[in-house]
Amino acid sequence: MSWLWAIIVGLVLGVIARAILPGKQDIPLWLTAVFGILGSILGNAVAGWIGVEDTKGIDWIRHLLQLAGAVAVVAVGDMAWQSFRGNRKQRT
Repeated sequence: MSWLWAIIVGLVLGVIARAILPGKQDIPLWLTAVFGILGSILGNAVAGWIGVEDTKGIDWIRHLLQLAGAVAVVAVGDMAWQSFRGNRKQRT
């Protein structure tokens, strides 16, 4: 069941990250979910490093770090995907 939650949370974080980033990201939905999962893992690691991975109540700082990780991974992943696919565009 934890894998299902990881996929759902990754998809949600990836979609939110795509909405936050300017411009259009030409990555498929499955890759958005993968990037969201990776960003969530990155955010959890950073939360652990700074000591806020488990607090009383809702872990807002951890969730914001997960979202920031997802934004970073989607941004870098989109550039890598475009380079891999050969459709690199000039961004203004």
